[in-house]
Amino acid sequence: MSEQLKFIVEQLNREPFKKNFNLITFDSLEPMQLLQTLNDALAEIDPKQAIDIREEMPEQTAKRMFTLLGMLKYKPPGGMSEVSSFRQGLVIGSKPVVHPILHWLLQRIPELKKRAYLARFLVKLEVPAEFLQDDVIAETFHQYEELVGGFKNIHKECEQLKSSGFSTAEIRRDIVAMEEEKDQLIKRVERLKKRVEAVSNHQRMLELARQLRVEKEREESLAHQKQEQKNQLFQAEQRLQRCQIQLRDLQQAAADEKPESLMKRLEEDIKFNSYMVSEKLPRELENTRKVVKYLQKVASEPALGQAELRELEDKIRETNTEINHLIEKKMMRNDPMDDKLSLFRQQAAIIVRKKETKVEELQEAREELAAVERELNMKSSQAQERGGAKLIRGDEFKRYVAKMRGKSSTYKKKRQEIAELKVEYGVLQRTEEILRERHTAGQQQLESLEAQRGISGYSDTQEELERVSAIKSELDEMKGRTLDDMSEMVKKLNSVIAEKKSALSPLIKDLRALRQEHAELAPEFEQKKAQYDTCAAGLESNRSKLEQEVRMLREETAQEESRYHHINCMREITESQMERAADQSKINQSMDIQVRRTEHCVTVGLQVLRQQVKQVRENQEPNMRQMKMWKDLETLLECKKQCYLKAQSQAPIGHVIQDVGKDMLVL
Repeated sequence: MSEQLKFIVEQLNREPFKKNFNLITFDSLEPMQLLQTLNDALAEIDPKQAIDIREEMPEQTAKRMFTLLGMLKYKPPGGMSEVSSFRQGLVIGSKPVVHPILHWLLQRIPELKKRAYLARFLVKLEVPAEFLQDDVIAETFHQYEELVGGFKNIHKECEQLKSSGFSTAEIRRDIVAMEEEKDQLIKRVERLKKRVEAVSNHQRMLELARQLRVEKEREESLAHQKQEQKNQLFQAEQRLQRCQIQLRDLQQAAADEKPESLMKRLEEDIKFNSYMVSEKLPRELENTRKVVKYLQKVASEPALGQAELRELEDKIRETNTEINHLIEKKMMRNDPMDDKLSLFRQQAAIIVRKKETKVEELQEAREELAAVERELNMKSSQAQERGGAKLIRGDEFKRYVAKMRGKSSTYKKKRQEIAELKVEYGVLQRTEEILRERHTAGQQQLESLEAQRGISGYSDTQEELERVSAIKSELDEMKGRTLDDMSEMVKKLNSVIAEKKSALSPLIKDLRALRQEHAELAPEFEQKKAQYDTCAAGLESNRSKLEQEVRMLREETAQEESRYHHINCMREITESQMERAADQSKINQSMDIQVRRTEHCVTVGLQVLRQQVKQVRENQEPNMRQMKMWKDLETLLECKKQCYLKAQSQAPIGHVIQDVGKDMLVL
């Protein structure tokens, strides 16, 4: 415990906490201060936790800390059996509970920061299945899952890039090298362009080369598609083989199974499924229904204002304080009968939780077993595809064991033989050492005899002469082989040069003829090019004039059309005024003389209006005829333009189009 406290104090005195604690001051912290220190450590991991716990209710603080610790996968020291005491100790700021949490957090802050960051995006929202029946919610949830999967892939790529060891300096050097290589390539391309421009008919050659490249790319794409289809076919065949192997294994397993084991396994499945159907699933369904009912109740109520929300928060706060007072009174009362009942209740709750955890563990184990069986089948199929042995079972396994026992006895015999050979090797090695010693002694005796007879070094000189003669013979042989190889290489080079000369001679003749033809066609090309430039300039000026005329005619047509519409509207207004005046004259027939005088004035006005209408009707037909003529003129000009463009596009290269007073060369 003292080592744990020392570690906690050291870490809290460092960056970024800087608490300036020692063992005495840290151990004497009040529960509220200890919880605030724990909250500061959690805030370093998740910045959302940076809250002053004095401004927060204890239940909210405990719930927030429980949620974050569960997300960080913290396991209490006592296991699942001590969860209730752990929660109570965290609420009251107990040292035996808070100190292990701080020790665990401060040991792995970088790892927990990363986990907290990922949990913000990877902890999936629990949406009830009933809500997913709605198409909009289902589509939104599907998009949410796709975004989570995309975040996983991007984060994985980011981690791979971080761990790949690439540095910015290396990347900059690579960029500089690639830019230099780019400049060199640009220079080479420019030099090649200059060399190609000197060749006659280079545009056609470039076009043919471009078409060749396109066809090669198409050929590569077709080959790639063919390879992909082959791979897909191979994968489909592999899947078929795996399915067949899995089917055969299942049939063999069913054939090897005994009725007793099958019955036992079926009974276990029945017990497990009956527990799931009768206890676990109804409980989960009831909880889900309660949540749905509560949500429906909340949705059916009208929207609350700020004052009502504050009132509800005050009521919740008062209720929580009453609950805390009642808990304190109950803890102070300490009735032995209640303690026994609470003990039994805790034991019953622990048993129920253990049962639920065991059921979940059993379900996870079954899923893991199914996954392992699938992996085993896949591995066995891959081993068979690669020529390995297939999985053996039953009697075949017994035979395999007997075979391995025979091989084991053979291995023991061979190992004994190896031991004997090692012993013999040791004897031979010792014999070799003795012989070397004897050889050394004989050599020394020979040297002493040579010294006595006055011929010291005779044996060494003899050996050296033999060695030198052997080396000389090898060198002579190597020189002879080298000369033969050089003569053979010279013959090959002469033959290759002769072949290249014979192959290049017709090409050189063709090149001379082409150069002469190029010299003859160059003046003609310059002349045609000058004609083309003058013709193109004339056509461009004619086209600009025609466009200007068409633009002016369109503007005049638009003006006349607007004038026509204006006159037509004036005519309709005049007719409506005449109708209204006629109706008014019918009404005023029964009026007195003063009214008749007024009618006289109206009649005069009507006559003026009739004259205006008459003028409009007389001018309507010439105006309509003029507008129709403008439209026909516009249609004619558009038709001429289309015919001109069509003739240009269909004319062959080098053809001259003759128009009225104009000659056009189409290249």
